[in-house]
Amino acid sequence: MLGAALGTSSIASYIESAAGIEEGGRTGLTALVTGLCFALALLFVPVVGIIPKYAAAPALVMVGLFMMKEIKRIDFADLEEGLPAFVIMVMIALSYSISTGLAFGFISFVLIKVMAGKIADVKPTMWLIAILSLLFVTMDRLRAVLNF
Repeated sequence: MLGAALGTSSIASYIESAAGIEEGGRTGLTALVTGLCFALALLFVPVVGIIPKYAAAPALVMVGLFMMKEIKRIDFADLEEGLPAFVIMVMIALSYSISTGLAFGFISFVLIKVMAGKIADVKPTMWLIAILSLLFVTMDRLRAVLNF
């Protein structure tokens, strides 16, 4: 939560944590070393600032390519699983936001399960995530309606 308050994406923190665990780091020492490396990286911010923003495009293309390799593991024949994954992919591309794409995917997963009559398959945590995602997606409209 502190990272989000300071402007760091919580999704990025989760991904880096998951990558560390996958590589064998299961203790807090991994997080400390990663934090120290990020702190040292702050020294290079002025140097990185010299590089034009469009120079990062090739790296982003490669990240997208690596992400696309995982699509083959999605069972698109099962609409209850494949359609929410498709919604996530499309909405990330259309909204230019990973968070927004994931929010729409979570919402669509719950809606599809409800429409299929499989409400019992939706775990309480997923209900909570879907409700929070719905609030995230509609927050601008809620502010306008409630005059905040």
